[in-house]
Amino acid sequence: MSSADIGMPLDTATIMSTVLEGILYGFSVLMFIGTIWIFTYKKRMENVNQPVAVVAVLLFLLSTTHMVIEIIRVEDGLVKSRDTFPGGPAAFFADVKQKMYVTKSAVNLMQTLLGDGIVIYRCNVVWKSVRVIILPCMMWCAVAVCGSCKVYYLSQTPTSNAKSLFTDETGRWTAAFITLTFATNLFSSGLLAYRIWTIERRVSTVRTRKGIMPILRVLVDAAILYSVSNCSAIICFARSNNGLYVIGDMINPTISIAFYMVFIRIAINKDTQEFISTVCVGTGETDRGIPLHYPIQPLRTSSTAYKQDDTSS
Repeated sequence: MSSADIGMPLDTATIMSTVLEGILYGFSVLMFIGTIWIFTYKKRMENVNQPVAVVAVLLFLLSTTHMVIEIIRVEDGLVKSRDTFPGGPAAFFADVKQKMYVTKSAVNLMQTLLGDGIVIYRCNVVWKSVRVIILPCMMWCAVAVCGSCKVYYLSQTPTSNAKSLFTDETGRWTAAFITLTFATNLFSSGLLAYRIWTIERRVSTVRTRKGIMPILRVLVDAAILYSVSNCSAIICFARSNNGLYVIGDMINPTISIAFYMVFIRIAINKDTQEFISTVCVGTGETDRGIPLHYPIQPLRTSSTAYKQDDTSS
């Protein structure tokens, strides 16, 4: 495989991925602060939505760890080992069996599993049926297995050639991991969106205020954002292009951003406050679920009552 076939040089790809990941990481940090502020401002500790806080903190820690590892790799490849590593920086970044690269892949796996698990949990809360999430759970387990095997074979790669990421056992597990991640997120998000859409149709003729379409839109936006990233990774892998390294590093902060944007945008919309816990986390409102009807105010009756009160007075 020639260099033209694999796209940009690896040192260039690493610099580009670090810069782009840093930009997205900055956005994710701001959105993390916004998420924590929304769910903790003027609230006692016992009233804080703890599942949201825990998941938000975990995503922040994982994305921060990934960013720190990437910065360390850039410093090692371009500064510390620039003149001592055989082949220079390009050969250094091509060595996928380095501990830092393997650790970075493990962090990516954990964040991917956490992000997909959140979507599957939302499906369980909204559908209130374990049978609906059987297939997504099986796909999630397959993602975990493929991702773990990918990390293992990266650490056992006999050569330091970047082509091993696209070939041999490592390449096969990488392809399976990326494809299953894309399919799991798309399928789970589709189930969630379909359920909310059907509920919206039921209440559309009787509601007296805005429905839950804002929830549907923000969930679809988050799913599209994450799915586009995974689809780009699949295309780069199919073409054995080094752009896969760039897209792969950008996916980590994208997972966090997709998670945070759901909570922030729904919390801002005052008409959907009662649906936050049910659709996004499943706490607080899980006993009632998503209401299938809206109360209709008897406007005429109320007006008549007011007139009677005025007459009697």
